Amino acid sequence: MKEKGLRIKETIKQHILNNKKEYIIVTLLFVIGIFLGVFFVNNMQEAEKAEVQEYLNNFIEKMKQTENLDSISLLKTSIFQNVMLGVIIWFFGTTVIGIPVVFGLVIYRGFCFGYTISVCVTIMGMAKGLIFVLINLLLPSMFLIPAILGIAVSGFKLYKSIVKDNRKENIKLEIVRHTVFSLVMLVVMLVASIVEIFISTNILKAVIKYF
Repeated sequence: MKEKGLRIKETIKQHILNNKKEYIIVTLLFVIGIFLGVFFVNNMQEAEKAEVQEYLNNFIEKMKQTENLDSISLLKTSIFQNVMLGVIIWFFGTTVIGIPVVFGLVIYRGFCFGYTISVCVTIMGMAKGLIFVLINLLLPSMFLIPAILGIAVSGFKLYKSIVKDNRKENIKLEIVRHTVFSLVMLVVMLVASIVEIFISTNILKAVIKYF
């Protein structure tokens, strides 16, 4: 088991090294999205902040009042959202003209990440906001973000390969490789949903009474 784990770790490491430039570009786009999300929150009008605060307060109160969460229903929703995102990135990654859309989706996810963190800290204060983010966002993001970036990089690599060699045989081979890799990343996204609902949400449910 330990040897198998080492092989998987080495395979992941080699994959990242082989696609270092692509991962740097995609990660930079994600970071740009984070900064845009933070910038957006910092420049929100007071009325907009009040609306967000009301939504966040309602969410916290609902969590406090709910005795038993419908974990299966929440899991289905989370899986649907994550799988749809993965499939959309995969689909646009299989087309040459779809790469700007892939990059746009990466920036958008970074924006959502930065927006959520900034809103929680701004509305709830530094201490409570960071605790809320760490519990609710960090654990599933450890699986979700790498999976999103991985599918985006795979699509980017496919695009570069087709530009270099547009023979029909090469295109078919690269699309198959992109699809297989994307399926593996979809499994990782499913893990992210399971972690989000059965670990993060339950921890949040246990500590939210102190908010």
